[in-house]
Amino acid sequence: MSDDNKIVKRYSDEELNEFKEIIEEKLTQAKENLSMLLEAFSNDANDLGDTSPTFKVLEEGSSVYSKEENANMAARQQKFIKDLEAALIRIENKTYGVCRVTGELIPKERLRLVPHATLTVEAKNQQVKKK
Repeated sequence: MSDDNKIVKRYSDEELNEFKEIIEEKLTQAKENLSMLLEAFSNDANDLGDTSPTFKVLEEGSSVYSKEENANMAARQQKFIKDLEAALIRIENKTYGVCRVTGELIPKERLRLVPHATLTVEAKNQQVKKK
């Protein structure tokens, strides 16, 4: 069989456009969420100067934990944005929706739920088992 007879599996341009709209919508939302998290992280509205000393210690502990949580959520949000942007590049390259392990098409239902997915559920489960 020659290379000319090889069938390349990919989603149609129409399907890729549908996924592009989903990703762009999620990207806009993710950037808004990141902006809010960064604003909350940098905002020192929790000035503890006027609270009693007993509560001040508790508030400071809570504030540190809250800032740490915000930082963790912001880092996850930044990774999500990066993954979505990479998915848009795959759409442009027409490689979007192709499992990077099996070469099979990732089901549309999975891509609608996890638009930045690069693995089929089966390939993902195989990776988890290997760890």
